[in-house]
Parts: sequence; structure tokens; C-alpha cells
Amino acid sequence: MSNLEREPAELICEYIEAAASARPAPVEVLQPRDVPLGGPRAMPVRRTLPQRGRTTIGAWCFADHYGPDDVAATGGMVVPPHPHTGLQTASWLFEGEIEHRDSVGSHAMVRPGELNLMTAGSGISHSEVSTPATTTLHGVQLWIVLPDAARATQPFFERHDARVLRRGAAELRVFIGAIADEAQPATGLGASAPAGPTVFSRLLGAQLDLPAHGGVTLPLDPAFEHGMLVDAGPVTVHDEDHDTEAAASTTLERSELGYLAPGRHSVTLRAGERPVRVLLLGGEPFTEEIVMWWNFIGRSHDDIVEYRRDWQHDVINETGDATASGRFGIVADYPGSALPAPALPTVRLKPRG
Repeated sequence: MSNLEREPAELICEYIEAAASARPAPVEVLQPRDVPLGGPRAMPVRRTLPQRGRTTIGAWCFADHYGPDDVAATGGMVVPPHPHTGLQTASWLFEGEIEHRDSVGSHAMVRPGELNLMTAGSGISHSEVSTPATTTLHGVQLWIVLPDAARATQPFFERHDARVLRRGAAELRVFIGAIADEAQPATGLGASAPAGPTVFSRLLGAQLDLPAHGGVTLPLDPAFEHGMLVDAGPVTVHDEDHDTEAAASTTLERSELGYLAPGRHSVTLRAGERPVRVLLLGGEPFTEEIVMWWNFIGRSHDDIVEYRRDWQHDVINETGDATASGRFGIVADYPGSALPAPALPTVRLKPRG
């Protein structure tokens, strides 16, 4: 999905390591920000990543939560061709269907329980449009930042079914990586679980469902930081301290994201009067400095300037004759124009050490 903000903030992201402590830090609650995608009949989303003070959870660097939306009222999702660099887009639906097209020739449908993972690498463009049969649209759009060693890879697209697991009262649909008590996938550049999606750092992505009054204690990889994005709730997080027998509880409401710093071996989630659905995201802390602006991720302001120039020159040009051989290629068979890039900010920003 594109970031359709007309004046997107340019973010310089750096990892801030938490101070060492005998006890795990409490659950940090991140509030969503309402963002309209598009014009007057905009599709609204709730954005929890990135935000001030917390730009990544592992390599997860962007999270837009939307729906359930009545497509007849909102118009659904209509995102024309737009570019990406230096990241992967992970599309995950709870309800509805989205048609995906991209400049490497992929044409696929995004459906519930299926992960569509697009690796932008050095540059790709794609479009996303909810299908005519979709009456309700409900899901999450996620971005994964690529490490420096992988950000110039050639773009490609994958689609994978999630693995369905049971843990006590919980049902999990694991779409990237593995739960801590499973066999871990191989690591390294381009590592992947058997028949699973290609990833470039150690990650976890899973949907967790609990019935009303249900509970589960999940094992966690202590090397990971984790985020719990609530789609349906509320859910109570019992944040256990393993050095003492004390435990604190935090209630997360719908669309809030609870952050857990590295060092935990487990977490307990409990539902109240209503069923719970949580998106569990995790990964080893991403320590590289990055610059995010619009739909680009680079390592410097000059990177962003170059990406925008290539997009405007090769695709958004006065003649309307898009260049298929350029960095971003073209999205074939899309019945409309590509999105022009917003104007760059006037202030030059540099990554900080």
C-alpha cells in the first residue's frame, strides 16, 4: 500500500537501546494516528508505526490498520501505481479481497489467511484495488525495512498460506517466521522457512485469535522485541517478571499497539467478554539508521532525492510515456495514471549516529 499523505514527514530512524534493568520494562502502549488515504472519499486507516519514539519493531517499520469498512460508503481501496524502495510490503486481510499488480509482472489476489509479500529492493511499483465483489474491507498493511546488505536486491513477489497452530485456547495463523516453541527457520540473507516467505532478518508475524474469556501463555524469543496490534478486543496483557513472581497487567484497546522490549521469555494474553484478535509482530532489534519518506526507504537524504527523481522522470513525465526499463518499471493493465510523488521538504535531513 502507498503512503498517500500529501505532505509526508521525512523520518530519520535510529535504534535507541533500552537501559539495562533487572526487570523487563512495562508494556509500552502506542496510540494509533488516524490517516485518510486519498481525497474527500478517503479510505481511513489507523497508523501505529512509525511514530515519534518508536519507528521500528524488529524490521517492521510501518503498520496501517483499517476496517471493517463498508466499501459502499468508503469506496474501498483504490491505490494507483506507486513506487517503493528498500522495503518489503506484507499485505494481510481479515475480510475482503484486493487485486495486486506490480512492475515485475505479478497479478495476484490478496485474501484472508494468505500473505502477499512484495520485495521492493532497488525499486518496484504496484497497484492495489479492492475487488468489485468486496463489500467489507478489513486488514493490515505492513512494511519491513531491508537491511543495507539486501536493499539493492532485484524486486520480486511471493504469496504464501499461513500455518495454523493451536496453543491452548488460542488459534494462531503464522505468516512469517515461527513461534518461539517451533523449530526456527534458517537465518541469513534471503533466509526462509521451508516453503515459507523470504525474509532478510529474523522476524515473526502472526494473527492470534482468542474466544471470549479465553487465555494463552505464549513463549517468546528473548532476543526479539514484540508488538501486539489489537484488531478486536480489549485484551489484557499479563507482563510477567521472571526474576520475581510479581506480574503487572495492561489492557490494550482496539487499534492500540503494545510494545514489549527484548528479554522476555513469555507473555500471557486474556480475553474479556468479547473475542480477541491480535496481530503479533516481532524481530531482532533493527539497529541500522534509515531515512523514510513517502514510499521510499534509503540511508540518506540524497537517496530519497534520487528515488523521487527517477520516479518522476521515468513514470510521471510530461509526455505520459512511462519507461518500462527504468528503476521502477511500469504496472501493466492498470486503467489509470500512476501517483506523482509529493514535493520534497525544503530542509535537508541527515541520519544521526
